[in-house]
Amino acid sequence: MQQINLTDATQHLAALIDAALHGEAVFITRNGQDVVQLVPVTLPKPHPRFGSAKGLIVVAEDFDDPLEDFKEYMG
Repeated sequence: MQQINLTDATQHLAALIDAALHGEAVFITRNGQDVVQLVPVTLPKPHPRFGSAKGLIVVAEDFDDPLEDFKEYMG
C-alpha cells in the first residue's frame, strides 16, 4: 500500500498510475487523511450477441459422408 500527499502526487502521477495498474493500492492524502484511492478501470465483459455469426459458417452437403481414407475400416 502506498500513501502519498496531494502535492507529491501531482508530481509523480504517472508513476502512481503505473503502480495502481500493477495492483498496488495507492491512496492520496490531504491533511493526513486518505481522500482518494487510485484504482484501474475495469470494463465489463461484453454479453454475447446470439446470431451474430449467422451466415458466416457454411456446412458442406457431404460433411457427414464417410471419408475415402477410412473406407476400409467401415463395415
